[in-house]
Amino acid sequence: MNSVRRKRVVSKGPKKRSIFLCFLSMCLSAGLAAIAAFNIYLASLPPISNFDDIKPNPVTTIYSSDGEVIKTFTAFKFEKVSIDKIPDNLKKAVIATEDKNFYHHRGFDTIGMIRSTITNVLSGQVKQGASTITQQLARILFLSNERTFDRKIKELIIAHRIEKTISKDEILELYLNSVYLGSGVYGVSSAARTFFDKDLSQLTLAEQALIAGLPQAPSIYSPFANKKAGLKRRNQVLKRMYRNKYITYEQMVSAQKEGLRLSEKPRIYSYNKAPYFIDFVLNELKNIGFEEQEISQGGLKIYTTLDYKSQNQAQSIVSSSLSTAKLTSPANQVALFSFSPTTGRIYSYIGGKNYEQSQYDRVSKAIRPSGSSFKPFVYATALQQGVHVNDVIEDTPLTVGNWSPKNYGKKYRGKIALWQALAVSSNVAAVRLIKKSGVDAVIQTAREMGISTPLSSDMTIALGSNGVKLYDMVVAYGAFANGGFRVRPYCVERVENSRGVTIYENSGPKIIKVINFETAAGMTYMLRKVVEIGTGKAANVAANVAGKTGTTNDYRDAWFVGFTPDIVTGVWIGNDNNSKLPGITGGSLPARIFAQYMKIAIENFPKSVFDYPMMNGSESASPFGMDDVNETVDESEERSADIKAESKALEIKTRYNNQNRETLKEDFKPIKVIAPKPKTGAAQKQFDERRDLVKYDDEETSNIVVPLPGE
Repeated sequence: MNSVRRKRVVSKGPKKRSIFLCFLSMCLSAGLAAIAAFNIYLASLPPISNFDDIKPNPVTTIYSSDGEVIKTFTAFKFEKVSIDKIPDNLKKAVIATEDKNFYHHRGFDTIGMIRSTITNVLSGQVKQGASTITQQLARILFLSNERTFDRKIKELIIAHRIEKTISKDEILELYLNSVYLGSGVYGVSSAARTFFDKDLSQLTLAEQALIAGLPQAPSIYSPFANKKAGLKRRNQVLKRMYRNKYITYEQMVSAQKEGLRLSEKPRIYSYNKAPYFIDFVLNELKNIGFEEQEISQGGLKIYTTLDYKSQNQAQSIVSSSLSTAKLTSPANQVALFSFSPTTGRIYSYIGGKNYEQSQYDRVSKAIRPSGSSFKPFVYATALQQGVHVNDVIEDTPLTVGNWSPKNYGKKYRGKIALWQALAVSSNVAAVRLIKKSGVDAVIQTAREMGISTPLSSDMTIALGSNGVKLYDMVVAYGAFANGGFRVRPYCVERVENSRGVTIYENSGPKIIKVINFETAAGMTYMLRKVVEIGTGKAANVAANVAGKTGTTNDYRDAWFVGFTPDIVTGVWIGNDNNSKLPGITGGSLPARIFAQYMKIAIENFPKSVFDYPMMNGSESASPFGMDDVNETVDESEERSADIKAESKALEIKTRYNNQNRETLKEDFKPIKVIAPKPKTGAAQKQFDERRDLVKYDDEETSNIVVPLPGE
């Protein structure tokens, strides 16, 4: 019996294998038949008639929301040059990088396509492309850049027909004169002039390699935008040239060591309208799924959220304000960011005072200490826990461990209401609040509201000792204006292809509840008081303006972040080298720039009011003496406890039921909080350094008159 069973088991193996081999043979036969049929079809195709009359695709155009053309991808700089005038090493560098089998295929690289397909399937993502130089030229001259199967087949067919029509050298010449290389530059000759102020014949091997590395991602590898990325890409190109035996090892090493000497002449692309905003748009388009070649050469119409009237006014205001303040050094910088707290539409975006001099975006990339503009997160945490805007807090000296924070000019006011403490930007009051509410709770509030930069787990964060981004701050303040809902900013409304068909449309605001309605109302009330009678009076241009100033130690950073029901705007001024500003506080120049800009921007919302209940400051406020030893539970404390429990329940319910939460996980990734360390050794030194940053109050409040309880 055992021998019979073994026979049966063994006999099934060959049968299964034969079935599999038969199936595999059928698949291969079908594949070979399809390839043969496709080859027969290609062989029957005629050359392209009137090839010399073919013009490139319509250019891509970017529009503001009010119909202004703010960017066109066209040949701002274009110089046609014959193939014999292009250096051999530049041609070899492009071939080694883009299409190493260029002189051996018939328009498309079958082996390369198979290899990239296998690599992409195994990795589960697109890691390799297989477009030849001829396919890229077909796309530039004849096709849109839509990533569809239909377009890819057309691309293969047209590439083959191009190969039938003109020679390889003619194809390479057309490509090298037409390819987009970033910064408004098309073709290698104009790239040599723009990037290096040289003729093609004067380029070094290293400079030729840098240009050859640009077609894959011009904005990423542009030496104007990112020198480090450009050099890394250049060195990769040189390595490929060596592997393909175009240069020797010694030539590769020597070129990789060469420094980057860029042209200092004005760059033509810097004259685009709203250039920092355009960079943000391009980044958003890539996140949506558009490729750079598709954007620059696809004949797209891109409609954005930018209000060009406001943007233009903002640029004018910023320029004149800095000039008046004599902030004319290249190190002197400014950033302004404005968006809708309800829809997420970005209205204005200025990442620096001069894009031609510096393309570094100080809205979304710069991380600077925020000073007192961080205090609202401390106050919001207290309100979330049940504290009321009229509760009394001690504005008197205190010591926490070995730290004794001080108010500006060592001015103290005794017992004052919470809203008054924020209006005058009391440092000691903010420290008392964070001591009671808890550092971790404040960090959690800031995280939920949109602050993505690292926050150290110590009480100095109450006074803005940590670095933050202007983008994050404006998003976070938007939740105060919008009933506790944080809204993700966006800049692209819709995209049409060259035939006028909408291929992308924004799906609407992406929101998440981060604080309760009562907290948002209370914070808005207090921040309106900051503008009405406190440190932000220079920003008081309308009845419904709220905001907060911020100035870091030694006047290194000056902030104003404020809002109306429909617009949130932040302004930052500082020096790129972190040197001192000439006595500029958040309540001075940033608040004035905010006011001038908002005066124009709010014209679009003439009847706007906050949808919050009326709230009045009280001079007979309930006690909130955190240093009192004999605290008693009275009606106000019971009320606070009820509010706290009710708010927490609402938070939990909203947080986990909100449908947009998963969507927003990528927008505001939490960053690991630095855990508190014992105040000894290096940890003590680090704490002392951070403490010194916020030794004194950052606002000039000595001349502000605030009614005190009992006065």
